[in-house]
Amino acid sequence: MDRYLNESLNIDIRAKELLIGEGVSWGKNIKVDINGVFRLGSYSRLGNNAEIFGNNITIGEHFFNSAGLRIGGGGRQNPEANLAIGNRCTIHNNFINVCEAISIGDDVGLSPETSILTHGYWMSVLDGFPASFSGVNIGNGVIVGYRSLIMMGVSIVDGCVIGAQSVVGHSLGRKGVYSGSPVRFVRPIEPLSLEDRVQKVGEILNAYESIANFHGISTKGKIKFCYPKVFFKDFVINVESFEHDGNEDEETDDFRDYMRRWGIRIYTKRGFVSKNPVHQ
Repeated sequence: MDRYLNESLNIDIRAKELLIGEGVSWGKNIKVDINGVFRLGSYSRLGNNAEIFGNNITIGEHFFNSAGLRIGGGGRQNPEANLAIGNRCTIHNNFINVCEAISIGDDVGLSPETSILTHGYWMSVLDGFPASFSGVNIGNGVIVGYRSLIMMGVSIVDGCVIGAQSVVGHSLGRKGVYSGSPVRFVRPIEPLSLEDRVQKVGEILNAYESIANFHGISTKGKIKFCYPKVFFKDFVINVESFEHDGNEDEETDDFRDYMRRWGIRIYTKRGFVSKNPVHQ
């Protein structure tokens, strides 16, 4: 049995095999007790008051948890109580029940108070009452809105947007926007034309100026734009491929994290920064 213990932060992580990447940051009051492998990828953040139980738990790189995560629940001692989370995912104070296996792809967001269930039962099935035990699969690039519920047996294809307070009780097989209880298809998601893409990036860059000034950053002479590349000082990002290069500092961190607000998901070895405003 492997163990990571940090008494000053009240962190106790136990697993048969423990694999923690580089550049991981921790909150306080974290309890992890895993029968098999617990893997947390590099440059990830596990926030305050996290409780994680199950058989095998694998979390990819650049994972971000704000606080209050609960993984486990009923059935967490089952052999299929496994959870796999991809890279660049953001999860908040969510409840993820791992009675059965759950797979979450890359670039997935679970908004606050969203829950995932993999089992449901109560009174005897011999008297006709229901019981359901089935895993959940969430594809890449999915965002699940505030206080939504994903039920057992559901699969969600890549690129779905699920509105706040939705109940997903059936599989979603078409990329698009969904909302409601029960969830219903609202509209497809279509990429912008090249002309509109160039215009949209220009609008995003213009909007950054006031935010940068609020953070004490002057943008004068620092931003250049030649689609699909955006240059900020000596740092360059490609808004199509999300590739990046160049020198990084606190100012480029602020710009990088601002671009992520628009889904231009740039991740480097430098962690996410929430920069404070400059008091006048």
